[in-house]
Amino acid sequence: MTSKQPAQRLRKSPEQVRAAVHQAVIDLLSDPEGADLTIPAVAQRAGVNHTSVYRRWGSREALLADVVVTRLERDWPLADTGTLRGDLTAWVEGGVASIRTAEGRLLIRAVALSMPGSASAQGERAQQFERRLGAIERIRDRAVARGEVPPPLDQILDQLVAPLYLRAIFGIDPPASGYPELLVDRLLGGAGTGASRPAHPDVGR
Repeated sequence: MTSKQPAQRLRKSPEQVRAAVHQAVIDLLSDPEGADLTIPAVAQRAGVNHTSVYRRWGSREALLADVVVTRLERDWPLADTGTLRGDLTAWVEGGVASIRTAEGRLLIRAVALSMPGSASAQGERAQQFERRLGAIERIRDRAVARGEVPPPLDQILDQLVAPLYLRAIFGIDPPASGYPELLVDRLLGGAGTGASRPAHPDVGR
């Protein structure tokens, strides 16, 4: 007879811990019974020590922001099309595709509607979203290098990013076609091919 040794819990690498914790956040947010998104609940679901979660992320808000930004970076890539208009349109197309998914809408809504928390938690969350703003800045930097004049960052946020996030928060799908071009045309003043495009059904709403 051979005796079986007790199963040993394998030590997870930092990236395995991060992946498990991220998936636990998504699972808890998707729970139809409305499970609370707390650090202990996330740690239990991920199979890790809650002190490890606190040590790495510091707060629930910072963890949630990291999950959202990481998924957006994966599903909302940064294309280099050779023109400012093309880059912005491709970027918005990625955002539209992301918020059309249940997970994309869920994550954006969750972070947008989460409680602000402490000042330190707000700061940690802001640092995560600076990663997202960095993608827009890279689009602007590439445009400058090509001799183009990109709109200010605030204008891009107001006219491209805000409409997508508002749709995600309120569960309103973007129009089936032409929406990225519509937003970019509005931002850039209808230059190029957008100048002759017929009015979109959303115009004036």
